[in-house]
Amino acid sequence: MDALARKLGLKTDPIIFFTSAGIMILFLVVLLIAPEPIGAAFGAGREWIVTNLGWFFILGVTSWVAFLLWVAISRFGAIRLGGNDAKPAYGNISWFTMLFAGGIGTVLMFWGVAEPISHFATPPRAGVDPFSVEAADDAMSFSIYHLGLHTWAIFAMPGLAFAYFIYRYKLPMRFSSVFYPLIGDRIYGPLGKSLDIFAILGTLFGVGVSVGLGTQQINAGLTELFGVPDAVITKVIIITVLTAVAVGSIVAGLDSGVKRLSNINIAMAVGLMIFVLFTGSTVFLFRAVVETFGLYITNLLPMAFWNDTLASYSSEGGTWGWQGSWTVFYWAWTVTWSPFIGIFVARISRGRTIREFVFGVLFAPSIFTLVWFAIFGWSAMEIDGIGSEAREAMGSQAGILSDAVGESIPLAMFTFFESFPGATLVQGLAVVIVAIFFATSSDSASLVVDMLCTGSEDPGPWHQRVFWGVSEGMLAAMLIVLAGDAGLTALQEVITVVGLPMFILVFIMMFALYRGLSHEEFSEVKVGSPPKPEELTQDS
Repeated sequence: MDALARKLGLKTDPIIFFTSAGIMILFLVVLLIAPEPIGAAFGAGREWIVTNLGWFFILGVTSWVAFLLWVAISRFGAIRLGGNDAKPAYGNISWFTMLFAGGIGTVLMFWGVAEPISHFATPPRAGVDPFSVEAADDAMSFSIYHLGLHTWAIFAMPGLAFAYFIYRYKLPMRFSSVFYPLIGDRIYGPLGKSLDIFAILGTLFGVGVSVGLGTQQINAGLTELFGVPDAVITKVIIITVLTAVAVGSIVAGLDSGVKRLSNINIAMAVGLMIFVLFTGSTVFLFRAVVETFGLYITNLLPMAFWNDTLASYSSEGGTWGWQGSWTVFYWAWTVTWSPFIGIFVARISRGRTIREFVFGVLFAPSIFTLVWFAIFGWSAMEIDGIGSEAREAMGSQAGILSDAVGESIPLAMFTFFESFPGATLVQGLAVVIVAIFFATSSDSASLVVDMLCTGSEDPGPWHQRVFWGVSEGMLAAMLIVLAGDAGLTALQEVITVVGLPMFILVFIMMFALYRGLSHEEFSEVKVGSPPKPEELTQDS
């Protein structure tokens, strides 16, 4: 493998690189040959997981939030991720836009209207009437719970572990490095390489599915704007364009490519949000933003431990309830992204203290997410009709968005914009924002996968980085062409099942991080003097 890597001009660990690429291709071939049986098998696995281990996911993510906050306010919060004199490489604004665009910017565009409307029409809790004021409050609370502190804790937990062990102890930039306190030098052997390969595959398939799903939303927007057919060839062209943009950003690198694209994209998204705020029911939305903060704070603790325990006693029956298909699915899928987002966030956070890292990564995107959902979600529910009297007065216009979500989730946001001035122009801008969000996710993931293979933050040869970007695009395109919706559905089921071992690994990261932090030496002269790496395993 070494000889082949040199012949191809690669600068990477050949075992990790070729094994990851080979498994990806083999799995894709098998998936394309028999997508429905694989989907059925993994679908059964997913149902077993959410039925029997849903409580584990709920408790687990909540424990990560608590652990991260404790670390930040403890004496460990003063430890700098890097040398004691290290300085942040990026300013606060660029840092925020990069971690946000590489994180869940795509999710906000996809679910900003659709999720609140979904919960509004089908309330999560028993006894709440659809389309009522209570349903609207619950819809907003659960939407932000899904995409607020808890989602960012899934990214921040591995991100902090990566940043700590990679920059504090000069270990390779690999997924396996965070387990050094537990397995020692075995991170350089078969066990460590297996962990790295698993992380790479999770990233590739997670991003591949997201690009495929994002393509559906872009296609829906183009259909609404220009009557472009909702067809396979259209989706392939969209993926090709997205991949080309991502590859251009990959070649430019993190500073010139990803940073610039992220800044542009977040500025456009903020502009879109401000447009909705000031052309919609402005006073109502200002009140709603303030009230939404209260809803989130009031309901956060109950939601963080709610397990839908009495679902089997409801009139609809069942054993795993609403939360199995929403919250548990969210956590299982999100955690497959955690190696990618974690290393990416670690890479752009070098030089910051643990306290800055935790508060920045947890709260800055969560606050933006809350404001985004408050503006888009409440606007959408107002347009759809809140309460029986309002819906009766609206006549045939009542339920326009809930009907759209029921028909096609990707189409929801574009239907939403039909209620605003300059609808066509705004819909076109939304298509561009969605496209760039997915491109930034793809280029960020490609750079991270390359780092996982090389074990270094220094970029590998451009063709090596481009390989991963093209692979993600081809993965999404081949699924759409050869397997259609069945292939994407099957892969979503696979990712959910893969999420369980990844979830367990992130749990183990928490203990590894605590072990590393507990070896820090504190004094009045120097805060957080790190031990030598071998000292971390001395009492293993």
